[in-house]
Amino acid sequence: MATDSPAGFRTPDLPGSEEFTDARAAVERLIVLYEGAARFLCDEFANTLRGALPMQRIRAYYPEIRITTASHAQVDSRLSFGHVAAPGTHATTITRPDLFRHYLRQQIGLLLDNHRVPVTIGVSDTPMPIHFAVANDPGITVPQEGAAKFTLRDIFDVPDLGTTNDDIVNGTFQPGPDGAEALAPFTAQRVDYSLARLSHYTATDPEHFQNHVLFTNYQFYVSEFEAYARRMLADPDSGYTAFVSTGNTIVTGPDDVMPHCDKQPQMPAFHLKRENGSGITLVNIGVGPSNAKTATDHIAVLRPHAWIMVGHCAGLRNTQQLGDFVLAHAYLREDRVLDADLPSWVPIPALAEIQIALEQAVEAETQLEGYDLKRLMRTGTVASLDNRNWELRDQTGPVQRLSQSRAIALDMESATIAANGFRFRVPYGTLLCVSDKPLHGELKLPGMASDFYKTQVARHLMIGIRAIETLRQMPLERIHSRKLRSFNETAFL
Repeated sequence: MATDSPAGFRTPDLPGSEEFTDARAAVERLIVLYEGAARFLCDEFANTLRGALPMQRIRAYYPEIRITTASHAQVDSRLSFGHVAAPGTHATTITRPDLFRHYLRQQIGLLLDNHRVPVTIGVSDTPMPIHFAVANDPGITVPQEGAAKFTLRDIFDVPDLGTTNDDIVNGTFQPGPDGAEALAPFTAQRVDYSLARLSHYTATDPEHFQNHVLFTNYQFYVSEFEAYARRMLADPDSGYTAFVSTGNTIVTGPDDVMPHCDKQPQMPAFHLKRENGSGITLVNIGVGPSNAKTATDHIAVLRPHAWIMVGHCAGLRNTQQLGDFVLAHAYLREDRVLDADLPSWVPIPALAEIQIALEQAVEAETQLEGYDLKRLMRTGTVASLDNRNWELRDQTGPVQRLSQSRAIALDMESATIAANGFRFRVPYGTLLCVSDKPLHGELKLPGMASDFYKTQVARHLMIGIRAIETLRQMPLERIHSRKLRSFNETAFL
């Protein structure tokens, strides 16, 4: 059913606002509201494409969660999330509650437990763009401007980049006319925008992404990841249930054939799945800080529990050997792609939980520990530059800054990934492998590289996987460090 609003819009007939004290029931109502709105828009759009032009604009709205507190109630000071910062009203719009069901139950449940007041679930005043509403209906596509027999924006709402931004995570958010503060780090339109981009850039649907993400900058890691995935699928006790490759190809057995994807995406993603998204996603972001920012900008809306960079780097110390590991505990940010969102003067702290998990993983994989581990792993500053061929320019400036920062390794992606993890409140870490030493005459040449890759890629990847297996066992309140939260923070992770 549909109704005509006082503003002259045709809108779906959906349940009104209602208070809930049960997280599961609240999420189910969000699903009803979202699916009702999306289905209404899909049906109306399909009718319009068939020539049944409506007499008035068609509009549906995202659902929202709203909570109002009147007390400065003290919560467990160890918790970095799950509670609002001050009395008042906090709200957020929601999209795809089916996809975020587990996350929403967790976050709403914490609000109810910590504040002992109900949450209100209802329809927001934020229109749902038609492009996002039809995104999950394979039978409908939005034609390009001018291809249809009607002007799209005259009838339906379209994405509004003026309200699709990172004001909340960047700390520049200002409440609207109703005075409601932000409840979650992203609005519904911002999430929908990234879900669409993820499908485009990675060639896999967002629902396949897991809560623990490995980033790499070389294709060699993909083959090793698939081999590991097949070993896990052969083990009935591993807990892994499926492996998903580009094009949403799914295999569930160790010997299942993986069809070849004719057109590789810009940043292919591969997912080794477990129950409740607790598996591992590997994303080959390629080379450069721009790709690193793009990938993390969009994956962040899925609220992963950790992301770790496992790529190659240039070793800057003469004592390093090809194949040595670098555990980053600080970053020299000369990547520049995040300067407008997170100024370079903002420190990016090392997170103890991630650092310990990575160091323990190196110990387990190399069978070295303590002082002996220093023979093949150094902990220190990683510099990330935006110029792959920086060696070909005047080296005086870069080399001086590298020396002054005490950097021990150089790449193009790690600082971007760590900085965006800090910005988006996603726990982050970096473990790199030395593949060349340009300051000391060891360049990345074909013969050297192939020998290096054969011996080191599998071990490096396994270290990243071991670290994730350790992090998986940690409670959320431990892995989501208070270092990532400001003094005026959203309640949702």
